[in-house]
Amino acid sequence: MSLLYTDEQKALIALVKEMAENEIKPHVQELDEKGECPKDLFKWAFDMGLHMLEIPEEYGGTGLSYETTAMIFEELAKVDAGYAITLVTTFVALRNVILSGTPEQGKYFADIIGKGNFAAFALTEPNAGSDPAALRGTAVKDGDDYILNAAKTFITNGEIAALFVGFFKTDPAAGHKGISAFIVDADAAGITIGKHENKMGLRLSNTTDVTFENVRVPASSMVGPEGSGFKLALNALNLSRAFVATMAVGIMQRALDESVKYAKERKQFGQPIIKFQMVQQMLADMAIKTEASRVLVNNTMRMMDNGSLVRKEGSITKTFVSDCAQEVTSNAVQIFGGYGYSKEYPVEKLMRDCKIFQIFEGANQIQRLTIANELEREYK
Repeated sequence: MSLLYTDEQKALIALVKEMAENEIKPHVQELDEKGECPKDLFKWAFDMGLHMLEIPEEYGGTGLSYETTAMIFEELAKVDAGYAITLVTTFVALRNVILSGTPEQGKYFADIIGKGNFAAFALTEPNAGSDPAALRGTAVKDGDDYILNAAKTFITNGEIAALFVGFFKTDPAAGHKGISAFIVDADAAGITIGKHENKMGLRLSNTTDVTFENVRVPASSMVGPEGSGFKLALNALNLSRAFVATMAVGIMQRALDESVKYAKERKQFGQPIIKFQMVQQMLADMAIKTEASRVLVNNTMRMMDNGSLVRKEGSITKTFVSDCAQEVTSNAVQIFGGYGYSKEYPVEKLMRDCKIFQIFEGANQIQRLTIANELEREYK
């Protein structure tokens, strides 16, 4: 490993690794085939407090640093990234509340999650993916309440969330300046959950459409000032896209581990294939990209812990790591040969799981635009 871990970090990682290997790994192949992840599989994670890692101590959470939390979720992702993203998505929603919410909203959020629940971040709509300013969902003031109407799509944790942080236009004529954020209870009247998406990868992660039809919420559920939702979502996503990269590192490390083990066991022409120069080159490139990605994630987490919103750095981290993950997992399948294409071996799943990292939290093409725009601003 390229990082210098503290004794506390080593102990936490070892504990999570042991539990993940014993509690999740035996079920992964079956659940991947089914495309589901039953909530009771998270009991041990709740018992360990993994759902409370980012929640501040004043709200009853653990309040761990981004750096240490990322290390823990890298370990989880080695076993299954879909399982890890289910827990992480709660923090994606939480960051909006922490950035702009009131103490009362923070406590309300933490109290619900603390009981062993998940949250979801409801931004994407059928016509508003990479362009969130194009969302059509509305929030209309009605006395001391707002009436929400929207069709949200690709919502992680959509079916299992107890809370949504959703984005709606309070002033449709104002474009992106008319977007506001709201905390919405998942059991509110008028919310309909669509069917679970039959996805290529991250199949242990629940993904659904969520429809809001005349959902009434109190004005006090608005997060931040009216019209601040677009900026809030972007700032929260800057943090989140950097953080999800740690799970791509977990996938890469697992791919490398499996490939080295297989290359030492598999024999061709009378010797293990790890003795072949071309296999050695692939393994070396996989190790280089995995270690470089881990260090990049760690540096960005430290910046976040110091209060940076990592607008440029988050985009760099997410793009570099997810692009590397494509090559690393593809090479893993290549090293396994025909067996790598079979579901009896783990690497084909790793390749399926990692593709989404180039797409969600903002497609990599959009991240490159963000990086270029930040460079233009820096060099004025």
